[in-house]
Amino acid sequence: MKRTFLLLVALGCSALSCAQKTSAKNYKVDEKSVAATLKFLSADELKGREAGSKGLEQAAQYLEDVFVKNGVKPYFATYKDTLTNFEKPTYNVIGYLEGTDPKLKNEFVVFGAHYDHIGTELKAAVGADSIYNGANDDASGVTTVSELVNYFGKTKNNKRSILFCYFSGEEKGLLGSQSLAVKLKAQNFNLYAMLNFEMVGVAMNRDIMAYLTGYGMSTMGDKINEYAGKKLIGYLDVEMKYQLFRRSDNYSFYNEFQKPSQTICTFDFENFAYYHKVEDDFEHMDTKHMTLFIQEMIPVTDKMVNSKTNDIVMKKK
Repeated sequence: MKRTFLLLVALGCSALSCAQKTSAKNYKVDEKSVAATLKFLSADELKGREAGSKGLEQAAQYLEDVFVKNGVKPYFATYKDTLTNFEKPTYNVIGYLEGTDPKLKNEFVVFGAHYDHIGTELKAAVGADSIYNGANDDASGVTTVSELVNYFGKTKNNKRSILFCYFSGEEKGLLGSQSLAVKLKAQNFNLYAMLNFEMVGVAMNRDIMAYLTGYGMSTMGDKINEYAGKKLIGYLDVEMKYQLFRRSDNYSFYNEFQKPSQTICTFDFENFAYYHKVEDDFEHMDTKHMTLFIQEMIPVTDKMVNSKTNDIVMKKK
């Protein structure tokens, strides 16, 4: 034991810090956990999770419990952040993990995904099905963020502070993220980077695992690949065709802060036929792919929250 301790000292780290440095590589994402969260959020009982609905309230409570069991605190007085721009009561669900570094903890990384979907519509029913379960859109992204909560909540390996955000009202026009971003900007919130996860439930048949919207706008994409040690993500032409950078919750943060705020996605308009259809349900999700994707995201996000200042920045226009 004494010899091991001396060796650690010689290498320049304590047993604790060494364990932290290797925790991201050693951490294993549990496919059963991935499937359980995804299945709950996309269940018929939640009636498509429309903003302001009882189904979305059930989802919010489930996500609060994810924070509680991982020791992630509310950023505001409670986990529920009421939208200021929607007619019915509906909430973002926000968790906060303070950074461990005296200086870097003043910078925030935001990890987000929207947990609302479009509810039910009888006239668009397929057979007896009228529920838009939104498994890929965006229970898959929410599941990814929840697994990041599991990782960082257990390890507390984050020099920067982290805001975990489950947004409501995305399907109504990015309302939840807009409401929150405006509120944070007014509080002089120090955003370092915002990484959003959207529709990651099925794999792409390409030489990259995922694409990043607004790839050339910042160094985020290059850094993610550097952190991964391989070409994990890239750019797709379809992103510009459909203006995807502006169509998810990252855009609200970019608008307010002009800081790197982008979305990772694996839906490329060729690999999933059920966008905004009632067939977007759990049975059409690839949980093995999702588990592998999240496993790749663990060391990437770990390095993102622990890297030096100005590692991820906007590129000059």
